[in-house]
Amino acid sequence: MNSKLVVCLAGMPGSGKSVVVRVAKESGYDVVVMGDVIRKEAERRHLPPDPASLGRIMLELRRTEGKAVIAKRSLPKIRKAVRSKVIVDGIRSLSEIEEFKKNFARFSFIAVHSSPETRFKRIYRRRRSDDPENREIFHERDMRELSVGLGDAIAMAEYIVINEGKLEAVKDKTEKILGRIEEKWAK
Repeated sequence: MNSKLVVCLAGMPGSGKSVVVRVAKESGYDVVVMGDVIRKEAERRHLPPDPASLGRIMLELRRTEGKAVIAKRSLPKIRKAVRSKVIVDGIRSLSEIEEFKKNFARFSFIAVHSSPETRFKRIYRRRRSDDPENREIFHERDMRELSVGLGDAIAMAEYIVINEGKLEAVKDKTEKILGRIEEKWAK
């Protein structure tokens, strides 16, 4: 068992996970992004990092290597992290949660929630290469994420950040949650 404090993060696309990650980073956490595993695989296969390619790869890896494959592939990065606190962005299933719990005694889990309307507006504005261009593709991506178990994972979160209002309120809530997590595991 590794002695690092590992805080995992889940949320639907556009929910505001990056805000939580930024606060954690400012609070002394190293960051591991599970989506980087998929992007790296796309690069290895010489595929574009668009929603269709990344979605296909995500589903294929889970089908061929098991539901916890992305978590397993993220373990070396977490273990190599310099700091003793790591936030892992991108939990998508209960299998991934179990994989992290099995490998890290000090484990906590946060979910970020925003309405579909809010999430679509954010995604449309940010324009990342893997962001959907319209509501139909947005809906397809949501359904794909839910099909691998993201909704179940979110339902099991120890802490939930509702991200519908002011950015400062979300940051304050995140700081308080991280403080409670650190206090819990300091005992």
